[in-house]
Amino acid sequence: MYLNKKIALFTDRTFMKFVIVGIINTIVGTTIMFVFYNVFNFSYWISSASNYFFGSICSYILNKHITFKNKEQGWKPLLRFTFNILTCYLLAYGIAKPMMQWFLSDFSITVQENVSLAVGMCLFTALNYLGQRFFTFKKTSATSQHISDHD
Repeated sequence: MYLNKKIALFTDRTFMKFVIVGIINTIVGTTIMFVFYNVFNFSYWISSASNYFFGSICSYILNKHITFKNKEQGWKPLLRFTFNILTCYLLAYGIAKPMMQWFLSDFSITVQENVSLAVGMCLFTALNYLGQRFFTFKKTSATSQHISDHD
């Protein structure tokens, strides 16, 4: 029973909405990231950071209002969101780059960093969902009951 409840956290309507918002953010952000890296020759860090800067603006608005239906006003949710994004970004890309340099040591830096950018995106997505759901837009018990009645 405990395992079923944990699995349900990743298969409910909230998760599906998060996935749809993520698809929108991914299309925009990934395009920006790979164009910046491969066309404009921006660095690995500038290219990947640009992805999350532009994608995060859209993500905050859509996830706050549509995915998590968070009614909290003021700076607190925005600060939590920013902290979550930065933490997930640094962890995901900080892990992906050295990991791909090691795994792909026989390949060029360009191949290593392109693969690392893709792996970093996957790590970021998983960490970001957990952070937004359980930290940034965490529901109180009263809010949770009210939303589940109408969702």
